[in-house]
Amino acid sequence: MPLAKPMMKSLALPLFCTLLTTPAMAEGLATLEGLGEALFFDENLSQNRTQSCSTCHDPEYGFADPRGMASPGDDGVSIGDRNAPTASYAHFAPMFEKLDEGVYRGGQFHDGRAATLADQAGGPPLNPIEMGMPDAASVVARLEENPAYVVAFKDLFGDEIFADQDEAYAAMTKAIAAFEGTDLFSPFDSKYDRYLRGEAELTREEMLGETLFFSQQFTNCNLCHELKPRAGMEGETFTNYEYHNIGVPENGALRDMNGVGRGHPDLGLAQNASVEDTAGLEGKIKVPTLRNVAVTGPYMHNGVFQDLRTVVLFYNTYNTKSEARMINPETGERFGAPEVAENLSMEELTTGPALEDREIDALVAFMKTLTDARYEHLLDE
Repeated sequence: MPLAKPMMKSLALPLFCTLLTTPAMAEGLATLEGLGEALFFDENLSQNRTQSCSTCHDPEYGFADPRGMASPGDDGVSIGDRNAPTASYAHFAPMFEKLDEGVYRGGQFHDGRAATLADQAGGPPLNPIEMGMPDAASVVARLEENPAYVVAFKDLFGDEIFADQDEAYAAMTKAIAAFEGTDLFSPFDSKYDRYLRGEAELTREEMLGETLFFSQQFTNCNLCHELKPRAGMEGETFTNYEYHNIGVPENGALRDMNGVGRGHPDLGLAQNASVEDTAGLEGKIKVPTLRNVAVTGPYMHNGVFQDLRTVVLFYNTYNTKSEARMINPETGERFGAPEVAENLSMEELTTGPALEDREIDALVAFMKTLTDARYEHLLDE
């Protein structure tokens, strides 16, 4: 699959492009968030010095990866098996927790294996198919190459921070998480947010989509993609952070690219090492935010769908009796069988009637209104 156009980082060009030695540059690292920003964009924290957090969470593309179904690694060869989720609004996810028997919520990554955002920040540098550093000590050594980092870490975490490599690594992840908690990642300034504040008007189609989205009488969307107790509340992140198996088909094209091979199901939550009893959890994936969803495709945890309308059509297969509605418009064939056929969330998936074209288009139109203002130009591309 061809890669998209080269990435741009004009939103937050980091000051560390040279060693941060001037007073003005050092001042940018005086806060935890400022240090985290520099670290987020620092390619020196990967084995070959070619990849940073922003490589797969590009600030010009909704903090997602526009390059394809899964992200290439720092080694220039490896390709992951999951689509990089957006880092937009990620800091609102609660800490990974068990709610009830077989019911989990929160955490980071598609399987919740990182309990917190700081835990997540520590994963990619040490992942051999991502940033590829051999161990935490090697990452800390890279940090110590930069004298401005040394000063900033000591100012923020104490003079002895580099005496313990694990502590220094944890400090790095805390700084990155602090940056990801800033308004840059979650401005709540989409057309929908402006509409709630009386600053914008929705079109008739968008209003229909809003009604359909929040009504269990007409769709099943809000069962998983509504956090607040009622519709129309400000600060909605459009996910309840729980885990479901919705029957996403295997992405054979991606498996052919990355060498994983077809027929090896992604077990999702059941692969989370912090979960003791994984029975019944196979194939469950964390419900993603719909913030910026219209500009952060491909879709699903494995990037199997390219178009947002296709995603709605896929959900509709659980309710429609029309054979024509079973066809994936991207392939011209029936939607593939679930990668994990067990543990499907049928109660949620079958809620509501089948949708007609007008309703499908309205839902897509509404989800486009969830695009942050600085990404609205991407809706026309």
